[in-house]
Amino acid sequence: MKHSALTDFLASNNISAAQIRDDYDRRVAEANQQANEEAEHNEDEDEGDEFTPESPEDKAKKRKRQQTIERIKKSKEFARRKSKSRRTGEVDSDDDDDILANEMANEKSRPAPGQLENCEICGKRFTVTPYSKTGPEGGLLCADCSKNQVNNNKKGPAKKRGSGIGRRQNQSKLLDGEAIHGAQSLLEMCIKKVAENIEDVEEFGDLPPPVMRRLSQILSRRRAVSSKILNLFLRRNHKELNIYDCARLETDDYHRILALMPDLTKLNLRFVTPMKDHIFHYMIENNESIRDLHLDSPNLVTDECWRQVFTKIGPRLQSLKLWNLNAAFDDETAQVMCDNCTGLERLKLKYVEKIGDETLTAISSLKTLKYLSLCLLRETEPEPLLQIISSIGSNLQSLSLEDFKNADDRLLQSIHDNCHQLVKLRLTNNDLITDSAIASLFRNWANPALSYVDFHGLRDVDMSNPAGPPDPVGLASDGFIALMEHSSSKIESLNIASCRHISCDAYETVFAENKQYPHLKELDISFNGNVNDYIAQRILACCPALTKFVVFGCFKIQDLKVPRGVVVVGTVRAKLSVEGILQDETL
Repeated sequence: MKHSALTDFLASNNISAAQIRDDYDRRVAEANQQANEEAEHNEDEDEGDEFTPESPEDKAKKRKRQQTIERIKKSKEFARRKSKSRRTGEVDSDDDDDILANEMANEKSRPAPGQLENCEICGKRFTVTPYSKTGPEGGLLCADCSKNQVNNNKKGPAKKRGSGIGRRQNQSKLLDGEAIHGAQSLLEMCIKKVAENIEDVEEFGDLPPPVMRRLSQILSRRRAVSSKILNLFLRRNHKELNIYDCARLETDDYHRILALMPDLTKLNLRFVTPMKDHIFHYMIENNESIRDLHLDSPNLVTDECWRQVFTKIGPRLQSLKLWNLNAAFDDETAQVMCDNCTGLERLKLKYVEKIGDETLTAISSLKTLKYLSLCLLRETEPEPLLQIISSIGSNLQSLSLEDFKNADDRLLQSIHDNCHQLVKLRLTNNDLITDSAIASLFRNWANPALSYVDFHGLRDVDMSNPAGPPDPVGLASDGFIALMEHSSSKIESLNIASCRHISCDAYETVFAENKQYPHLKELDISFNGNVNDYIAQRILACCPALTKFVVFGCFKIQDLKVPRGVVVVGTVRAKLSVEGILQDETL
């Protein structure tokens, strides 16, 4: 009979496997009997404790705690916390009062800072500090457990504030001219709500053109006009499309505009960089109704294509506005435009790099023009401007000439002699026109009172001589007085920013107590250093319809009482009071 190595080892050492098994069974039986005896003994002790009277020490501790709880209930701190708990719905009955009092008693009995205590959660020994947190059962927590508890109870991110309620947002709206007084109209609120949820809108339906324009303005400001959003504006029965930011559109989107709206009469698109020649070729062949064409930054369109456009659709164009062209549209193209656009009534060319004197000469042949706006990047001579005014000035109702640095007093004399129907006049950023020429323009001028005047930047630019030359350059005192005397009855918007040679006496004469400008709504006198609190107050008193008052750089304005309904923009560290409401302006 074979035996294993383990059996041989046990036999050689007089160890019996049966004996080992018997010893194990005996030990297990003894352990079970001992456990049963201890359990019966504990039950007997528990039954005996029910009838064991409290010791004098326990009675003293219980009485002392009860006295502490009664004192806590009479304290002001207890009343304050109880009131707070009732407001939040945590305390409703007397039993809850006892719970609150016990919690406060436990807080008072907590170990003093500097003592050692065991953490309620992990049991680790730590030193108590004034910042030790209380655990769920009333004990204290160590630093690690306190941190974990704070992370577990941490609230979610705070809700974002509603649009338009922050001060910086309000000031931004003031600068953008979007400030309104009082509650918004229901229509405006609905339009903004639609714009906020534009991704969920499936179609606009039969919204009228003014509402569509307003929606386009809001969405363009947010850079939200994508190919998907564009579909909402494409309606076959609409004859007008205004998209003020096309930066997110692709080349195919312009094809869709022309294909889905074949009856368009007015097309106004801004930032149309992807627009190329073949889009214009499609427009020439398929859209025969366009009368108003307004485009910003079509820099990929070639001169040859522009000439084809003017040759084909030029005779029917009534309004043409082009901005920001630097790769094409030269003098020869402008000549083709003037030769073919014989019915043009509105023309705006701003920041077109390749045109100059020859284009100005060609514009003088457009006898039907009523509204002319020019801002060229190349320097020009004054003679072509004089030719324009002498040729078509009698028909002009709006004349805007910006940054013509070489224009001189002869231009104002020509305007005085030839322009008798102007409603809007803008002459800006020039240091050759004199104050005496401006005064002569308005005195004995057969033109009716102007509604819109912009003369900002007409001033001497020699910074070494802040007072200017003896004969004032730009808009100064005499010219300002003559302007206001001529147009006081109808003027609605006036911009004389940076015309720093207007004196205090001139302001006091124009805005004297007996003067009134009933239609003036917007006034910009920025960087006129002579304007102080008194002059600003006189302006507000003489302009009852004023809604926007721009005063950047007028550092002498320190304390101003503003009528309700007037927005003052640009004050620095000035105290503004609006019918008893003080506002500290830092913009």
